[in-house]
Amino acid sequence: MWTILLLTASNLLMTMAWYGHLRFPNAKLWQVILLSWGIAFFEYCLAVPANRIGYRQYSAEQLKVIQEVISLSVFPIISFLWLGEAVRWNYLAACVCLGAAVIFIFKF
Repeated sequence: MWTILLLTASNLLMTMAWYGHLRFPNAKLWQVILLSWGIAFFEYCLAVPANRIGYRQYSAEQLKVIQEVISLSVFPIISFLWLGEAVRWNYLAACVCLGAAVIFIFKF
């Protein structure tokens, strides 16, 4: 459970580091880069322990798929709430495909 919680928190931070600045198009690029790197530092402080803890229970491939599922779950929330973008049907279709990846990585 710690792995999932830490990966979720790290994904929230990383999504904000990568995309949060898009809400401020007039900000200077160097400022955005510094802020993003600052956020990414804390993201790594969560992601690295999450993977170290998770590797006791999951394979590296399983950890990666878990991370991708969390990432694709976090992204539309940030995109909708922070950037005001709509979630489109093709994004939901991609999530279904990722659901198939979860089945393949954990069942076969």
